[in-house]
Amino acid sequence: MDQILLLVGERAVTYGDAAAILAVVSFVVLMVIAVSVVRGARHRGSVAALLEAQARELDGRVAELQRMQAELKGGVQASLHGLGVRQSDMQRFVAERIEVLQHRVGRGLADTVERTTENLAQLNERLAVIDTAQRNLSELTGQVVGLKDILANKQARGAYGQGRMEAIVRDGLPAGAYSFQPTLANNRRPDCLIHLPGDHPLVIDAKFPLEGFAAFRGAQSDEARRGAAQRVRADLGVHIKDVAEKYLVPGETQDMALLFVPSEALYADLHEHFDDVVQRAHRARVVIVSPSLLALAIQITRALVRDARMREEARKIQAEVRLLLDDVERLRGRVGKLDTHFRQVQEDVAAVTTSSEKIVKRADRIEALEFDDAPVAPAGKLSAAE
Repeated sequence: MDQILLLVGERAVTYGDAAAILAVVSFVVLMVIAVSVVRGARHRGSVAALLEAQARELDGRVAELQRMQAELKGGVQASLHGLGVRQSDMQRFVAERIEVLQHRVGRGLADTVERTTENLAQLNERLAVIDTAQRNLSELTGQVVGLKDILANKQARGAYGQGRMEAIVRDGLPAGAYSFQPTLANNRRPDCLIHLPGDHPLVIDAKFPLEGFAAFRGAQSDEARRGAAQRVRADLGVHIKDVAEKYLVPGETQDMALLFVPSEALYADLHEHFDDVVQRAHRARVVIVSPSLLALAIQITRALVRDARMREEARKIQAEVRLLLDDVERLRGRVGKLDTHFRQVQEDVAAVTTSSEKIVKRADRIEALEFDDAPVAPAGKLSAAE
């Protein structure tokens, strides 16, 4: 018992001390447990009363909850019914909207299909126009190639110039105002004669030298260009001289002739680079004209022909008017004679009417036996008034 159990600081604790301390602690614990049991018994009584009150309060709350649950159930059922009605309305509204939307979409698709069909039809028409234009372009290309071949051949080129000149003349003048390839008194045959009213015809020549112009345009150097220009001047000088000598016949043709150039571009080059040749032609009384200038000259000639015909027709009208005036004068004399006869007849009719009225009055008096005492005039001796 005196054996040391542990050291606390400088004090040694033995087993006997430990047993005494354990006994004291056990007693204290027992006393605490006894006090706790007593207090627990008292507390359990108060707790039981509290639990009973809480149970009653809980029963009330449960009853309240049951009532609220019933009300909630009724509200939920009413809400479910309203929700069902709203759901039906919503389904009907959605169905109507879907039907309207389907109608609009269908109509929009129909309109789109119609517009698409129209656009495709217009596109087909435009494609047809494009195909036609392409064919025309192909034909024009072939014509240009053919024109190039024509211009490369001297005889064909002359026929081309002649044909174009004849087309311009035919389009602008009546049939009797021109003649192609006629024969003059000197046995020369110009390409065309324009018959001016009351004057000598005008000569048109459609043969134009183009070889020099082709060389002039295709020259690659200044030396070649100068050589081609000299050739152009020489060829045109010879041709202008031939036209002046062959076709300007005094007393038969005009003292001026037209030299037709079948291209506006050639005419422009001629005036731009060869003005001296143009002046030489003017001095020789040969006027160089392009297609547009020839058409203008033809229009002026057409106006002259029309004016001449109008003057001729005016003279005819004047002669007819003079004859008409003579007829009117004769008619006037005859009407005067007829008027005289009418007046004589009118006077005779008036006299006959007066006599008939007197006869009627006398017959009336005789019928009424209205005789007076005046002496009866002898028969056949009537008064002047009667």
